[in-house]
Amino acid sequence: MDPLSRLVGLARPEGTVDVRCLLAGRFALDNPARRPGEVPFHLLLEGRCAVEFAGRTIALRAGDVLLFPRGAAHRLFADRDGEPVEIVEEPGAAFPVRRSRAARPEVDLFCGCYHVAPGAGDLLFRTLPEVLHVSFGADGHEPVRMLSALLRREADAGGPGGAAIVSSLCNALLAMVLRVSPERRLPEDVPWTAATDEAVLCVIDAVLSEPGRAWNITSFAARAAMSRATFIRHFTRATGVTVGQFVTRLRMMIAADLLADGRRSVSAVADAVGYCSASAFGRAFRAATSTSPARFRAAAQDGR
Repeated sequence: MDPLSRLVGLARPEGTVDVRCLLAGRFALDNPARRPGEVPFHLLLEGRCAVEFAGRTIALRAGDVLLFPRGAAHRLFADRDGEPVEIVEEPGAAFPVRRSRAARPEVDLFCGCYHVAPGAGDLLFRTLPEVLHVSFGADGHEPVRMLSALLRREADAGGPGGAAIVSSLCNALLAMVLRVSPERRLPEDVPWTAATDEAVLCVIDAVLSEPGRAWNITSFAARAAMSRATFIRHFTRATGVTVGQFVTRLRMMIAADLLADGRRSVSAVADAVGYCSASAFGRAFRAATSTSPARFRAAAQDGR
């Protein structure tokens, strides 16, 4: 399995569509900040609208996906002529539908959320930009067009298994958003998960394969066939953090997954991710997750 797929697997996302919006005219939809572990997203199938977020305005067109890895508050709107339209919500076959009353829809928008596993999921999404905007384009990315068509079909038809199908399609969309190339993004919104730099891929693959090994920059650089200076320069440019910080995050994601599994003691998990003592591991885990390994393990078992 490739490194990105393994990371997404550790996060254990469960995607859902909260509502489908079929809107026209002038409208505004406020989206409050989400709780930890909730990552809202929007997929625009048809039309144009915009999003206000942290002083920014992001224009959306058909084929665009917007993801808020840290669950930030934002507003979806269309600032067209005329009075704001009246919006009504009605039940749908698979999820609710918001419609503009007495107006032909101009915007077809899916609004949903990814629920991610405590620990590993939180750590993954916390390392990403506050907003990810991917412009697949209505005619520029065949897999997304096919996925969008399937989502629309399930929304219209419903039926047994619909929720499971929608969740799987949303998860596929997430992987596409995380990996898509920089030319389909705004420069400030390129996450490290989309990096094609050998330095980053080398570190991810090495740590996921052998989290307990005593990795250092020299060994990473050798694997990537780079000098230390070149490796550090490439890595920092692609991720914005040091190699040590990045390795610690990956190890804590793996540790969270092992703790949640419940079959290993805290000491065994510490050893598995490269810590010589449970106390050193506990300090690192607490700094990353704001809880102790023992409490995290107990909470994960209680939640089953």
